[in-house]
Amino acid sequence: MPTAIVTGASRGLGLALARALADRGWRLVIDARVSGPLDEVAAELEDAIAIPGDVTDPEHRAALIAAAGDDLQLLVNNASILGPSPQPKLAGYPLDAFEQVYAVNVLAPLALIQLALPHRPRIVNITSDAAEEPYEGWGGYGSAKAALDHLTAVLAIEHHDLRIYSVDPGDMNTRLHQEAFPGEDISDRPPPEASVPGILALIEGDLRSGRYRTSELGALT
Repeated sequence: MPTAIVTGASRGLGLALARALADRGWRLVIDARVSGPLDEVAAELEDAIAIPGDVTDPEHRAALIAAAGDDLQLLVNNASILGPSPQPKLAGYPLDAFEQVYAVNVLAPLALIQLALPHRPRIVNITSDAAEEPYEGWGGYGSAKAALDHLTAVLAIEHHDLRIYSVDPGDMNTRLHQEAFPGEDISDRPPPEASVPGILALIEGDLRSGRYRTSELGALT
C-alpha cells in the first residue's frame, strides 16, 4: 500500500487532500499541532496514523518518517502559519514572529524533504500567490513561500529523476485565509476541496517538476 505523509491535515486543504488520498487507497501519516482534531480525522480515515506535533521539532519530523516506513511514496508539505494577524508591514514586523514563520514554512519542509529523500518520494510543497505578488502586509508569509518555491526549484534540478512540485491552491475559505483578513467575510472564497483535483493531477500524473496553480491543473484529472 503506498504511503503518504500529509502535514497540517486536521483542517483545511490538508484535511481535504487526506480524504481524497484515503479514497484512492493511500495509507496516510498525518500531523497537526493539536491532537484532538487530528485524532478525529484519523478515526475517519482507514489506516491513517495520526502523529500530533510541531513540524519545527526534529523528533516529530523523525517520527513522521519512521511511521511512513519504506513504502513512503508521497510527501505533502502543507503545514503552514500566517504569522501575526492582522499582518504587520515589514518595517514593524516582530522579528521573533518572522523567524517562526520561516521555521514553519521554509525550514521544516526542507528538513522533512531531507529525511524523506532516501525513499525517493514525490514531493508536493504548498505555496501561495503571495510568493509571486508583493501584497502589502504579506511580507512575512509571502517571502517565506517565495523561499519555499525557490528551494523546491533547486531541489528539482538537483534531483531531476524525481518529481518535486510547488503548487498554489489559490484563495480558499480556510482559517489561515480568515486570519489574513480578520473581521472580513470570506465566504465567497471556494472551499479547499476545490483545489484538491489540481493537486491530485500532480500526484497521479507525470508532469515535469515545477511550480503550478491548481486552477490550471484541475482539468487534467
